[in-house]
Amino acid sequence: MYARKLKVDAVIDGERKPCPLDWLDAFCMRNFTGSAEFDDTLPIAEGRIEASLKVNAERFAAAFGEWLTKRGKANGKSVTIEIQPL
Repeated sequence: MYARKLKVDAVIDGERKPCPLDWLDAFCMRNFTGSAEFDDTLPIAEGRIEASLKVNAERFAAAFGEWLTKRGKANGKSVTIEIQPL
């Protein structure tokens, strides 16, 4: 089911760092997002997820960045998510 390993970085004010595991956990749970689109994701460590081939990485990055920004995870700053295969 989890065919891909992906690196997930958060970029805030030009500073790139691995996305915190608690952010990944919260976003990947449908209870928080209300979306089934990313059900086939599994956070495994800070800045790391496993995902099925059904998950669109670009869509995941855009939706996750928007969700983090709306939640104020970067103290009012915009969050951009960058995803790369491992």
